[in-house]
Amino acid sequence: MSYNKRQRFPQHPAIPFEEWDLPAAAEGKVKEGLAAANGEPDNELDDPFPAVGNTDPSDELLYYISLGSGSSGNCCYLGTRNGGVLIDAGVKNDKVENLLAANGIQMKMVKAILLTHDHTDHVKYAYSLARTHKHIRIFCTNRVINGILRRTSISKRIREYHNAIFKEIPFKIGDFEITAFEVPHDSTDSMGFSVAFGDRRFVLATDLGEIQHRARHYISQANYLVIEANYDLDMLRFGRYPAHLKARIQTEIGHLDNRYTAAFLKEIVNPGLKYIFLCHLSQDNNTPAKAYSAVREALEEAGKKVGGTEDTLADRVSDVRLAVLPRFDATRLFVFRPD
Repeated sequence: MSYNKRQRFPQHPAIPFEEWDLPAAAEGKVKEGLAAANGEPDNELDDPFPAVGNTDPSDELLYYISLGSGSSGNCCYLGTRNGGVLIDAGVKNDKVENLLAANGIQMKMVKAILLTHDHTDHVKYAYSLARTHKHIRIFCTNRVINGILRRTSISKRIREYHNAIFKEIPFKIGDFEITAFEVPHDSTDSMGFSVAFGDRRFVLATDLGEIQHRARHYISQANYLVIEANYDLDMLRFGRYPAHLKARIQTEIGHLDNRYTAAFLKEIVNPGLKYIFLCHLSQDNNTPAKAYSAVREALEEAGKKVGGTEDTLADRVSDVRLAVLPRFDATRLFVFRPD
């Protein structure tokens, strides 16, 4: 018998061997079709038919990146897969755009800018960002917008992009319900923000001289907290600042020092608080090491295991993660998942 020719038998079904030699793309379509026909997922980790009531896990992810923190310029992004907001706009447009793009966030995803107060290091680029990306709205109180026009050279046309908000009256932007709350500072008007996403809260409180009752209420609810630790008291006292400036910084409308912030966090830390970011450190009167050490020691005195934010095994089993925000550089993009 010759083996050069395939033998056929009447009882044997014909197999279309020519269909086996398909280009990769066509083969993928065939496999997708077979998977769909059989009700099977394209990937073993996918579930094309989730149980009733289930949602895509990525819908619950919260993204945060600091783009600058300190008197040289403040700005951060907080968002979901559907978009987000900038909090403050004291960092140059091109830097904001480039850093967000490097982390897969296009400016069309930025729905709004929230302004904490009218000092230049927080508002300098708000108008130019909104003018360049005309879908962006600026959310702040009327007093803040009036303070910007009185204290800075920013164009009066910033009013065209302004949405007025009121403290402790929630408003919605995209997936977020946001509440502004009072903080004391030597500006025309100042506020922190509590951003609710489902049952989780991101809270930012910067540029404040003390933590009053209503601010304490919102900060105590935070799962992810950005809070000021502006100066080390000894460095300020023995530093080069003139006496009147040292006195202003230490008043209830000035800034928080490391010890104050540490003592406050020791009081309010709870199982729901997962991340603490120390912000707005003075370049002259503080160091990241001093701020971190003061707060870490206080949290450990409260019986908490303190981790970092590098996602090591030790970090993952900690009670709370602590980091100091860099002054000029951006952080990595943090992805917060529900417990």
